[in-house]
This record gives sequence, C-alpha cells and structure tokens, in this order.
Amino acid sequence: MDAKVTWKQGLSFTGVADSGFEVPIGTTPEHGGAGDGVSPMEMLLIGLGGCTGMDVVSILEKKKQAVNHFEVLVHGERVEDHPKIFNKITVEYVVTGKGLQMEAVKRAVELSETKYCSVMATLRKAAEISTKVTLKEG
Repeated sequence: MDAKVTWKQGLSFTGVADSGFEVPIGTTPEHGGAGDGVSPMEMLLIGLGGCTGMDVVSILEKKKQAVNHFEVLVHGERVEDHPKIFNKITVEYVVTGKGLQMEAVKRAVELSETKYCSVMATLRKAAEISTKVTLKEG
C-alpha cells in the first residue's frame, strides 16, 4: 500500500492512497490551520473504526446474523502533558438487527481486533484500547 500527501497551502494537505480517493488533511484554526480537513489523529481513529467495522460486519454476514444498522464509536483520550497523543482509546460497537446473538457479535469483534485489523494491531502498541458491544433489536 502506498500513499502520497501533497501540500496545498498553509497547514492544508491532500492525501491520496492506492484507491485514488483524495482525503483533505488539515487542522483547526486554533492549531494554525484553516479547519478544512481531517487531522492525522482523527484519521487514525476513523481508520480504526473502519477497519474493525468492515471486519465485524463481514464476519456477522458470513455467520448469517441479520445486521440492519451498525456503528463504531471511537473515542481517544489524550495524554495530559502532550495533547496530541492518545494513550487510551475506547471502541464501542453498536449493532442493530433481528435475532442477533451477542456471542456471535462478541466473537466477530474479538476476531477483528486480534486477527484481522492491522490498524488495531498498530494502535495497541501505542495506546490502551478497551471495547464495548451494544446490541439493539430492530
């Protein structure tokens, strides 16, 4: 996998990966940016949610679990003396479906987090990560 990041102006950049999709990268005005992009740390949290989310949905579909709605809520807590580094990350999987089995959902989450998601494996080296599963009928 390759990526190319190109400076636009000020603290604004555009990132392009092998997929060809462009991602605006920037920071907030209080940090010297124009507020016109996703910060690198936000991208890590989004990547974590996307990586595990795709795994979990894929695993549940293969197990014939009827998922109607799915969200991954990711919260990063910053180190007190270094506001740009996360030391704790909480991941909540909110799964809605008819007749979902909690054990199947928990197993899908476990497989994603321990075996499939490379973003999770990378971030676990830098931060304490805790997870929660919320199951809703619908």
